[in-house]
Amino acid sequence: MTSRSEQNLIIWRFTDGKPGHEKQTLGLAHALLRIRPGACHDLPAPARGTAFWQWMRGRFPSGDGLPPDLPAPDILLAAGHATHFAVLAARRALGDKFGGKVVVLMRPSLPLRLFDLCVIPEHDNPPVRDNVVAIRGVLNDVQTATTSAPEQGLMLIGGLSSHYGWDDAVVSGAVETIARTTPRVTWQLTTSRRTPATFLAALPRPLPDNLKLMPHDRTGPGWLEHALAGAGQVWVTEDSVSMLYEALTAGAGVGLLRLPASRASRVGRGVEKLIAEGWVAPIDAWRPGQPLTPPGQAFNEAERVAGLIVEKWLNPSAHSHAA
Repeated sequence: MTSRSEQNLIIWRFTDGKPGHEKQTLGLAHALLRIRPGACHDLPAPARGTAFWQWMRGRFPSGDGLPPDLPAPDILLAAGHATHFAVLAARRALGDKFGGKVVVLMRPSLPLRLFDLCVIPEHDNPPVRDNVVAIRGVLNDVQTATTSAPEQGLMLIGGLSSHYGWDDAVVSGAVETIARTTPRVTWQLTTSRRTPATFLAALPRPLPDNLKLMPHDRTGPGWLEHALAGAGQVWVTEDSVSMLYEALTAGAGVGLLRLPASRASRVGRGVEKLIAEGWVAPIDAWRPGQPLTPPGQAFNEAERVAGLIVEKWLNPSAHSHAA
């Protein structure tokens, strides 16, 4: 293992096999690499017990499969409890002379002081500390679109959730109202793995001419990101928090299809804050036929966090000034 490169950014991304976690770390890794050229190397995290003992012994054999001439990492990036011991083991095995920084997404289960940076959603009430950055929602790998069109629309339908109830009739009725009162907008509707099988059958027939169904099992990898890049208006069911933040990141005008809350939750409080701050328009405050307008400012938390990391640790001029 050679010393860190001053030119190319090297990221080690620790993975736990959970798509939601990996989408978050990939979003930040890609945002960093858009600022500084380099490479991201994925390392599957070993079992927590194994990783714990590796940390205690200052060893990380999982890194042995990397090329021997690869520069040591600038950033060690992880998300999910299963990755925490692994990322700490890797840093200890590398030793202080390499200086790589450990960045974890979401609130870790271990003490915050063990990590160089903790990127924690606001709804988790993160403490005010030098090594904590509060973010709105969760990070994603969506880029702000430059070619979106208001006449192209998306409807993102979730489903059964521990935080919200579900009603086929209410959601399908809202879908019909939106489509029929905006005839100049071409809508694509997609579902998720959580959407009840009864939902699509509950949609009125015949469907409005401007509504096309794209069930999730008919879409391939990258379909959502591509669709968001072209959509100027997006409606999202309230349970689909990750898709809500992806739509905001894409820069679309975003509407919220309300659902009854099953219980008070930090997730619900985060959504209500978005409404209060004007980021999203709830359907109960929407006038049928009115277009959804994009937010007046950018909403891209991955880009914001990447910029903070580069300024803090990877900006040569900042280092020379500090010296």
